[in-house]
Amino acid sequence: MEELIAKRYVKALLEVISTEQKSSFGEVLNSISSLFSDGNIIEKINSPLISSSDKTAFILEAIPEDNISMVNFIKILGENNRLNLIPTIASSLNQELQKERNEYEGIVTSSNELDGTELTDLENSLKTYTGSTIKLTQQKSDLDGIKVTVDDLGIEVNFSKQRVKEQLIDFITKSI
Repeated sequence: MEELIAKRYVKALLEVISTEQKSSFGEVLNSISSLFSDGNIIEKINSPLISSSDKTAFILEAIPEDNISMVNFIKILGENNRLNLIPTIASSLNQELQKERNEYEGIVTSSNELDGTELTDLENSLKTYTGSTIKLTQQKSDLDGIKVTVDDLGIEVNFSKQRVKEQLIDFITKSI
């Protein structure tokens, strides 16, 4: 439900702001949404005891005053009691900006640290496959293999020893 509401705000925002402002809006919203990782701030924003104007003023402290469009946007969110949607709005805005630039972010999950050339090779092969520029970041895990995920494009590639073993057993049983 939150995503649907956030997408409406993002759609309206993208119609109003200029192309040059889009990236700065994204940066400001990302910095504000990073504040929401603090439990005290979430508690303050969701508190029924604090007025919406105080909540709005609190969020506006993090925004440069010369960014009038962003200030007005936050005021609208505050008037409609939607300040808690800022992280979701920031995420949706990032997705839309990635679509416009045809640049996406993905995650490589593996037990071993991949070096820069291997990540670059993966990025290039995904670019050839999708036609989009994909920036991969690496996460370490106990996965016995490698997994590449690009959520915005719906791509998930998984190479694991367990999966190969299961497919080999399945192939052998089918051939008997």
